[in-house]
Amino acid sequence: MKRSSGFLHLITWTTTDDPPAGGSTLEQLARACLNGDRKAQKRLYDALAPKMMALCLRYTGDRPTAEDVLQDGFITLFSRLDSYSGAGSFEGWARRIFVNTALMHLRKTDALKLSDDIGEARALSSGEATPVQKMGYRELMKLIAELPPDARTVFNMYVIEGYSHKEIAEALGLNEATSRSKLQRARIRLQELIKEQEKH
Repeated sequence: MKRSSGFLHLITWTTTDDPPAGGSTLEQLARACLNGDRKAQKRLYDALAPKMMALCLRYTGDRPTAEDVLQDGFITLFSRLDSYSGAGSFEGWARRIFVNTALMHLRKTDALKLSDDIGEARALSSGEATPVQKMGYRELMKLIAELPPDARTVFNMYVIEGYSHKEIAEALGLNEATSRSKLQRARIRLQELIKEQEKH
């Protein structure tokens, strides 16, 4: 995949660079980036990359693809910095960019065209509470990565990112009932995966 040459230096900088002048909050770093401060760009990248990589992994399910989505997301973020209005947290604004980048990738690979039968999903038992609360973060993330791409996407958007079913439906071109069905499917499959893990 071709990368923007203007972005590549962000992932090749060493950590010995001096910090940029000014403050170090994400909002301050974003303003410094707009003023052409390349050290601020690196600091902003370093501050966001771990969290955004975790986000990309949740959506894609594998590291190589997540790394591609991460790079695409940063290219978009740096090209759109001037559109950040300052309303709300910068990290929240950035997360939206990375979620949208991941969704675009999933659309291109037809991962979201997988569909489960709504009646089948409703027929599955969901009365038993899942022991998700007992699991560690890394264990849970591994199980989420094993979900079918469409169910995983809805689960991430609803449970982790906090989107409503209406917002998910609009973003993915679904109706709200289908969004709820996919979330139900994800929860049921997670419960099954947890049970399987407990047997070993």
